[in-house]
Amino acid sequence: MMPHQQRVIDEQIELADKLGKLNKFLHSELFKGLAQEEKDRLRMQAIWMKGYNDVLLARIEAFS
Repeated sequence: MMPHQQRVIDEQIELADKLGKLNKFLHSELFKGLAQEEKDRLRMQAIWMKGYNDVLLARIEAFS
């Protein structure tokens, strides 16, 4: 595996972890208490992070 490929894998692992934590937060009591505008921003962040993660996974799949 080339070094740049390993960096993509490492990036995807880190992003998946952050996305998992964000998704967990989106279902928390603390989230429910936030202003609607902030809830909307966090949901949008999760959508974009998932898209980014999907692209990284597609790149990783193309390595093989």
